[in-house]
Amino acid sequence: MSKMENKSSRYNIYIWIVSIIIPVVVAFLFTVRIPNVEPLRFLPPIYATINGLTAILLIIALWAIKNKNIKLHEGLMKIAIALSLVFLVMYVAYHMTSDSTPYGGEGALRYVYFFILITHIVLSIGVIPMVLITYVRAFSKQFESHKKIARYTFPIWLYIAVTGVIVYLMISPYYA
Repeated sequence: MSKMENKSSRYNIYIWIVSIIIPVVVAFLFTVRIPNVEPLRFLPPIYATINGLTAILLIIALWAIKNKNIKLHEGLMKIAIALSLVFLVMYVAYHMTSDSTPYGGEGALRYVYFFILITHIVLSIGVIPMVLITYVRAFSKQFESHKKIARYTFPIWLYIAVTGVIVYLMISPYYA
């Protein structure tokens, strides 16, 4: 094992700890209501916009790396990770101050909505270790193994970002 591979493998335990803690903490926080606080109804369009920006940044970052613009790619990926964290904080804050909005659509659209929502949620949990591993491999200059996992991480992360916007657009008419 090379020195860089050894360095990145040291992060594996932290990656898995973070990857488990985040969904558990988010699930727990969904059960917590902050008393005497107005619902933060202004947040959903903001975090949907953050999802949209993340999708755009991911696409531009892919274009940048395909054109060998490593610095631009690196910067965009760091911003995409930061935006994902900001999204998560806003999403949790909204749900700690507001009841979940039930989807009011009917017929086939209802099934489409729940399919998109469920895949969005499940993949958003699963992508956490993938993003972190992909990042650590780039950070530790293991570019071949970075590329191998990024081939899977990118489309999943992009799907999550795009479906986040779609879920918002589909549920927004039913917000109280």
